[in-house]
Amino acid sequence: MDDSCTLPDQAAPGTGSDAAGVSPQASQPSTASAGNSNTDPNLNGPLTLRPGHELPFVAPSSYLRPKPSSRTMSDKTSNPLDKDQMQGLRGIREFLKVRTSYDVLPLSFRLVILDNDLLIRKSLNILIQNGIVSAPLWDSRNGTFAGLLTSTDYINVIQYYCQFPHEIDQVDQFRLSSLRDIERAIGVLPLETVSVHPMRPLYEACRRMLKTRARRIPLIDTDDETGRETVVSVITQYRILKFIAVNNEQHTMLLKKPVREIGLGTYIDLATANMNSSVLDVIYLMVKYNISAVPIVDKDNRVMNLFEAVDVIPCIKGGAYDELTATVGDALSQRAEDFGGIYTCSEEDRLDSIFETIRKSRVHRLIVVDDDSRLKGIISLSDILKYVLLYGEEEDDLQEY
Repeated sequence: MDDSCTLPDQAAPGTGSDAAGVSPQASQPSTASAGNSNTDPNLNGPLTLRPGHELPFVAPSSYLRPKPSSRTMSDKTSNPLDKDQMQGLRGIREFLKVRTSYDVLPLSFRLVILDNDLLIRKSLNILIQNGIVSAPLWDSRNGTFAGLLTSTDYINVIQYYCQFPHEIDQVDQFRLSSLRDIERAIGVLPLETVSVHPMRPLYEACRRMLKTRARRIPLIDTDDETGRETVVSVITQYRILKFIAVNNEQHTMLLKKPVREIGLGTYIDLATANMNSSVLDVIYLMVKYNISAVPIVDKDNRVMNLFEAVDVIPCIKGGAYDELTATVGDALSQRAEDFGGIYTCSEEDRLDSIFETIRKSRVHRLIVVDDDSRLKGIISLSDILKYVLLYGEEEDDLQEY
């Protein structure tokens, strides 16, 4: 690979707010349901996308309301909409404080744990075969939890390969236990290893995730007899927000202020790419801006698609690092057939309608577009969780966690 492959020594992607851009052809966002339909009775016609990139756009239900003049949610305000918004946020916070992380887990679930001594290239195949994008790591020698494997780790490996291309044979022999060595070699600060006991309040898990900028957190228990750690499961921001949406509708329905008015999401300095950009170019943007997704847009800044950090995983299956020069369009065509599509909303959509979308669909972020599908901003689940937990909180309350 030539010098153009070199990536900057930046923090790995996936830990910040998703300030990225998007790029398939101009298409109108559809309604809030599942993401499998290409038409919307409220729109002018069906979506038109390039062959091989047919991807539905899904927008939360929009019910426009008059905008209140105030942007604050202080108890001192006399605006009924502000009071309802604050009441909803407080209700959600109290709900999170009385429920445990264990409550979030489904009745039946599968947990894949990888041994720290496994080759990195073999871990790729395991994730792909099991349809997962992360897994807890276990140190079998010491019998302890060893961290969480995510797409960020694979992007770090790509950075290492680009900085040291003559060591490709060594890269193929790296084991999961080598991930910290790779971080040091490329000058990346290691992510803090964070976990929580499954019976601790869910609010505590959320605060720890926000503090460390993690999108998922392992639940670790300790055996009473042996004192050894046990990995119970891993909960994600999506799982937590869906738990709120399903079980706390009486409070989410009060969140009726438009997302732009409450400052939810990122609307400036958005990183974008196009369908002809190389995968390596997009990885560079993720590393440079510390983001986990880059919107793919056309020449008119209309949203075409979204390249996410997890899309990197199939690109390097089997150690095919040379294929990173392939185009984004080619890489996105490798997505599974059941991929749910990307989700969009407008600046006038309300947080209650976004929670309704999360309740019905598997949403990881929303692309904010105008009526012509032009990119306006991006809302990550981290943005939503941070707003729900922290907005309007007193400084003393924030120090408790």
